[in-house]
Amino acid sequence: MSETLRAALWMSGAILSFSSMAIAGRAVSFELDTFEIMMFRSFVGVIIVLFVSAIAGTQNQITRRSLGVHLFRNMAHFTGQNLWFYAITVIPLAQVFALEFTSPLWVLILSPFILGERLTRTRTIAAIIGFVGILVVARPGATPINLGLVTAGLSAIGFAFSIILTKRLTRTETITCILFYLTTMQAVFGILFAGWDMDIALPSVQSMPWLVLIGCAGLLAHFCLTTALSIAPATVVVPIDFIRLPAIAVIGMLFYNEPLDIFVIIGAVLIFGGNYYNILAETRRPRENA
Repeated sequence: MSETLRAALWMSGAILSFSSMAIAGRAVSFELDTFEIMMFRSFVGVIIVLFVSAIAGTQNQITRRSLGVHLFRNMAHFTGQNLWFYAITVIPLAQVFALEFTSPLWVLILSPFILGERLTRTRTIAAIIGFVGILVVARPGATPINLGLVTAGLSAIGFAFSIILTKRLTRTETITCILFYLTTMQAVFGILFAGWDMDIALPSVQSMPWLVLIGCAGLLAHFCLTTALSIAPATVVVPIDFIRLPAIAVIGMLFYNEPLDIFVIIGAVLIFGGNYYNILAETRRPRENA
């Protein structure tokens, strides 16, 4: 099995996890703010990481040699994730995901400078095709610019930096180490920001299962994403995540009565086309310059 196909299979798990997190995030947003959601999500993640690493015997893989990179990676992700949680409560899910998916463009632009990866012609064409599909779905200018659109767009920049720094960490650190600092650092961030006004809301009994789902889905998503990034370059892995857009559009239509119009269908076809082109080219010519 080629590296690109293996990475694509891992990304399918990330896609399912991120979609589940969006549904759960909406369910708890009515009683918790984004900082509280991130705090409780991180608490769940810390428990899971410590439990699984103890069973697997990988706790000794947690090192302090890349603390600076971990810090910047988790600052970027914490910012992007909070903006994302806010956006999913005020604009349609498909629109949030469409704007979030501008992050591959930032990855393509920044990866050569931070990771030293080549921006090949194949990857550029695939990203452009996918981005055109996103524009068709989001239709910027067709609706007034609001805070939801702005926060969704800004979250993409935070996620792009997070992805790039995650890829950098995979060169020297194990997945256990990356996930440990992901959960612990963001738990601290959550406590600081949720408690700045000395008023941290406690979740209700009804919200607890959703918070557990957010914690599990978030951790699983990052496990799948980190594994995929350890297998293939960021410019190969990230565009695969485009598949999440048509999936969440259908979820929005079925569960939240969000319209699924012809523009979403056309955009989804373009996004799938860009992904297929990229994966096919990378699989057939793994050692050739595109």
